[in-house]
Amino acid sequence: MYVAVKGGEKAIENAHAWLAEERRGATDVAELSLAQIREQLSLAVNRVMAEGSLYDPDLAALAIKQARGDLIEAIFLVRAYRTTLPRFGCSNPVKTGDMACDRRISATFKDAPGGQVLGPTFDYTHRLLDFKLAAEGEVPKAPEGPVRLEPMPHITAFLKGEGIIQDEPARDDVPGDLTREPMEFPSTRPVRLQSLTRGDEGFVLGMAYSTQRGYARNHAFVGELRIGKVVVELDIPELGFAIDIGEVELTECETVNQFTGSKTEPPQFTRGYGLVFGQSERKSIAMALVDRALRWEELGEDNVGAPAQDEEFVLSHADNIQATGFLEHIKLPHYVDFQSELELVRKLRRKAEERMSEEAME
Repeated sequence: MYVAVKGGEKAIENAHAWLAEERRGATDVAELSLAQIREQLSLAVNRVMAEGSLYDPDLAALAIKQARGDLIEAIFLVRAYRTTLPRFGCSNPVKTGDMACDRRISATFKDAPGGQVLGPTFDYTHRLLDFKLAAEGEVPKAPEGPVRLEPMPHITAFLKGEGIIQDEPARDDVPGDLTREPMEFPSTRPVRLQSLTRGDEGFVLGMAYSTQRGYARNHAFVGELRIGKVVVELDIPELGFAIDIGEVELTECETVNQFTGSKTEPPQFTRGYGLVFGQSERKSIAMALVDRALRWEELGEDNVGAPAQDEEFVLSHADNIQATGFLEHIKLPHYVDFQSELELVRKLRRKAEERMSEEAME
């Protein structure tokens, strides 16, 4: 749009050149490599992959570098690139029960089968700046234990065995695809989950926090949080069976919520669900809380008017790329629009001044 301004095209070229120079920074400092970003800023890489809906750590690292660390801009770049990729097929549902867990905790059962695995977490750090990191010293290798071979079944399976948590049987119908079909309201739970998993982490966190503070109060326990890699399988029609095509790292959270019952459901526990690319436990927990809040109608609960219960409000504002585009477009030229507004205000002021003058004469 700036091209229409006199000299605009040259100005844009100069702006791009200046941007590239600022991105590089001081040339006496070593340039960041994609491997450094991928390995040392892995949580940022994970967020870009999750909200960009594309699992590729190298591309996410490239996007972060290109965006100068602006994660929403990096997500935009990944989303744009994703639209150019061909789709060869749909994988089978991943089996998170078979996940090779780097981290697995439960806030509901201390002695969970398979054990509690703390994994790499900030939970027990003191949140004090570690100035030793500024010295760029070598990090001592973490101690290693024996490989755990025992299975880690989902915690909710034990509650299901007692019949005290709502059953959620597998469904054979094909879920909607938010990346190919526009959002419609009311939406289905699979589409809601797709929207939340690629929604802005800050927005989803805010909605989840509101449910904890009394807006659609729903006290939740983290039944289980697990982080690890799962195998991705793809059915090959020519072969007649599925083959492994790779692994992805996921964070899965199932919350357990008390439910006093309704006209259609007996008293029992219900659950919220969150599943996110990479290690992103804050996002997955928040996603599970919002998912549970949005289920009020199917569970026969009352709508108390809380923002997190409003499906259209939550899902229409969760996407940071849509939000950024609409917000930032107002800084682009609106010369004609503003001139019409300016002329209208001047006209209204003239009429107001004439009226005041007439009233003064009376």
